Order: sequence, then C-alpha cells, then structure tokens
Amino acid sequence: MKVPVRDLTGNEVDQIDLAEAVFGVPMRSAVVHQALVRQRANSRQGTSSAKTRGEVAGGGKKPWRQKHTGRARTGSRRSPIFRHGGITFGPRPRDFSQDMPKKMRRLAIKCMLSDKHGSGTLTVIQALELSDGKTQEIVQLLGSLSIQGSTLVVTKNPDDKVKRSARNLRKVKTLPAALLNVGDLLQYESLVMTVDAVRQAEELWSRNVSKRRLPELEEPPKKSRAPRK
Repeated sequence: MKVPVRDLTGNEVDQIDLAEAVFGVPMRSAVVHQALVRQRANSRQGTSSAKTRGEVAGGGKKPWRQKHTGRARTGSRRSPIFRHGGITFGPRPRDFSQDMPKKMRRLAIKCMLSDKHGSGTLTVIQALELSDGKTQEIVQLLGSLSIQGSTLVVTKNPDDKVKRSARNLRKVKTLPAALLNVGDLLQYESLVMTVDAVRQAEELWSRNVSKRRLPELEEPPKKSRAPRK
C-alpha cells in the first residue's frame, strides 16, 4: 500500500509503503468498542465518597424518649432521614479499571489506523520541524494540507515545539507514536503522521505477541540403589 508523502507546504515529495499488518486490517467494531470502554473506565479516579450515618459527626444523644411522644422512635439525629444525616447507598471509593487481552488491545489500534487509511483521513508528512513553536505554524500546516475539523498530529518522539504550537487549538492534539490509543483515534477526524511516526507505529503494533513459556524442568537423576547382598 503506497501513500504520498507531503512536505510542510502540502506538495507531494515522495511515496512510502505502509505495512499491511498495521494499516490493512479489517474493522472489528466489537473489539474497538471494548477497547474504548476499557480506556474510559481506566481513566476514572473512583475517589468519590459520601459519609454514612456511622461517619457523620454528632448524634450521640437520643433525640427524644422512646415512647409516649406520638413521634416515630429514633436513636440518632444523624440517621439518613434527618437533615445533616448520613447518606444511604452513597458513592464509595472503588476501582473501575478493566482488563483486556494484549492481542485485543493491539488489534483495536490497528483497526483504527487501518480505518483512517481506508477512509482517506490519514496524511503522511515528511517531517514536522517547527522553528518557533507558534500556533500560526500549525495553522499554516493544516491549511496547506487542506485539513479541516479535528486533527490528531503524531510524531515519533515527544516534541515540545509541536506540543506548544497546538495547545491553543481546541480541535488539535499532538501525540508521540507510542501513545496512540483508540479514544483519540475515534475522537479526531483527521490523522497526520510523520514518516518516522509511521515506521515507529509499524514497529510497535506489528510485533507478534506470544505467550511466555516457562522453562522446562529437568528431571532429577534417579538414585541408583546398591545391590542387595
């Protein structure tokens, strides 16, 4: 699969081959959906908490006597039925994280990269070298590439100038290739990658994941018994 490579002015300067194992994978919607649900669940902090009647301050004295008042019996002002009382079934600190097999996580990313390539929203540029890291430089780049809407810009390594130039743009995000994820690939319409980022992604996501094999244990030598006399 050949794709054109453009420079910062939008002109085609070269063509490169994309790995079929990364950019030519058929879409698996169920796997992508499961990866997205896992990513969002793992981003939840789970630190919200409400106090129960046993944790609210006060309530040591019985408000009124048990009988002959015409009111319902109660033992504490910190019961959930009173104002400033405890919370019934309130949120408690918990872990929302989900697990997912490594092969499925890698497959979800490859499905999204293949979808970007198949839909024509993947643009490969030769390099992304910005002189000052100003916002206008990224705006001019996207304009010369005729890209409108939300855009994900991917480089091989973290680049402070690229990150600084795009941080004021609400619909533009920058990422190194190693941090590609299903959430960002789904959220942003266009994908701009440098040639080095494409090669880095191919190297990362085309590896075969094999189960770790335990070393075989050698049988201990059998003890020879002395012949009986």
